[in-house]
This record gives sequence, structure tokens and C-alpha cells, in this order.
Amino acid sequence: MASKAGNPGGADTLEQKVQKTLGKLSPVEQRVARFFIERKETVLLGSAAQIASEAGSSDATVVRTAQALGFSGLASLRQSLLTELTGLPSPGRRLKRSLDQCGEDAAKALHHVISLHEEALLSLKEDETATRFAHAIDLLAGVRRRMVFGIGPSGLMASYAALQFNRIGLPTLPLTETGIGLADQMLWMEPGDGVLMMAYAPLYREVTVVLERAAELSVPVVLVSDSLGILVGDQVAEVVPVPRGRADHLAMHGATMVVLEAMILALAGRCRDEAFERLESFSEIRGAIDRDWLKRGVKKVKR
Repeated sequence: MASKAGNPGGADTLEQKVQKTLGKLSPVEQRVARFFIERKETVLLGSAAQIASEAGSSDATVVRTAQALGFSGLASLRQSLLTELTGLPSPGRRLKRSLDQCGEDAAKALHHVISLHEEALLSLKEDETATRFAHAIDLLAGVRRRMVFGIGPSGLMASYAALQFNRIGLPTLPLTETGIGLADQMLWMEPGDGVLMMAYAPLYREVTVVLERAAELSVPVVLVSDSLGILVGDQVAEVVPVPRGRADHLAMHGATMVVLEAMILALAGRCRDEAFERLESFSEIRGAIDRDWLKRGVKKVKR
């Protein structure tokens, strides 16, 4: 019999292991075990201390719970979980799992998605995430030019980020093509640049090529991901962990957009005068194209 996606070799998934073992665990271990399956991105990217803090336990309990589930320790659990995530089910199956949770009622769908985004935004408030974010801003502000990588839905967000970075006076190019089309965009990568990458498991060839080229040119890479950091962490300068909803469910990009817009604001703060000048130039050019734009009372900002 063929193994199911996310269940290589027919072995139990993490969720199945938890279901089979839950009744044998102490109440605090049960809470940690549920955390393992509900917050997989944190389990993959967070330290044992961070997992313990968010799950309301101790480092020792996190490790003990992993062992009770049949793993040698937290590292073994992470490797198993990564194997599951890199064998993701099809988009149709992910949609089905999401619909099974929220049903067909429109109001329930709205509340379900809001609850997912609330969970994601709450995780972004963690001190470790804030520290990583601040380091990412240091890296992106310190380079001559930025390149923003994303393909598929992430490509649309990459184009948006590149547009907004350019508007505040930060030269930026999008890397959004797939296949050989990406080569034309990558021709412009040079020493002194930096890359903001949005990418997720599995590890696509385009991601590998961008990382290899960046390494050749000593170009720092900031990775925004909920699953890829454990695979390429030694090839990037910083990982900003941003959840995309619940594992094996329809991917949500709201938290990623929040991080991008926070980056726009934080970077504008690093180049305040340039940002004001560029936005004033933008208003003048837009007014030359659309005279009604000037009639709306657009005024220069007082710095």
C-alpha cells in the first residue's frame, strides 16, 4: 500500500503518536503534546525554552514529552516533523481539512480564519521573534540594494514589498519568476546586495539556486518562513519565523503581510529623510499624471 503524504513509509504521524499516547501522559505532558501538533512551526524553529514558555511547562517536560511519544529527544521529534512537512498533502487535501474544521457556514469560516490569524499574531509578539526581526532590519537597512524572493502566492507579496521599499527610497528588485525566468532577475545580484526571502518546505530548486548564488557573492539572506529554517539555517543570516496557520491546513498569509508591513515601517525609520523626499517626489509625479491627485490636498510633510 502506498504511504500517505506526510506519512513516509507508513509510520505514524506526530498527531497519531499523540492520539495513541495522550491517555498515558500527565496533564502537563498532555498540554505539551497538544502544543507539538498545534504549533508545529514553533516546535521546528523555537528553542526548547521558547517551546516550554509558550506551552506553559519546563524545558525538561518538553524533552520528557518527546521521549514519551517515542522519540529519543526534541531533535528526533523535529526531524520526524520536518519529514512530515516536506511531504505535504495536496492543496485540495489541505483545503478539505480546513473546511472540515469550519464547515460551510460563512460566519464560521470568518471566525475560523480570524482565530488562526490571532494565534499567528500572538506568536509574533514573542521576545525571540522581535529580536530576530530587529536583526533582519539591521541587515536589510545596511545593504546597497535589496532583492525580495517569493514564488506563487509569495511572489505577489514579494512584488508588493519591493514596490513599497522603492517608494521609501530603498532600491529593491523582485525575484518572483520560476524556472529559467529567474535567471534573468538574478543577473542583477551583486556583492553589497541583500535578499529578503519568503519560502517554505519543500525545498524548491529556485530557493537552492538563490541561496547558492547569494553565498557566492557574500550576499546576506533574511528568511521569512515557518518550516524551511531548519533545512537552510546555516545558509541564511537570519530566520524570522512567521506561522501560516495550522500545519496540513490551507496556508494563511496574513501574518506574513503584517511582518512585511512592519519591515516597511522599520526601514523607513532608518532612512527617514530619504523616505520623505522619495514620497514627495512620488506625489509630484503622480500629480503630473493625475491632476485630481493634487486637488485632494496632498501637502508636504513637516519633518
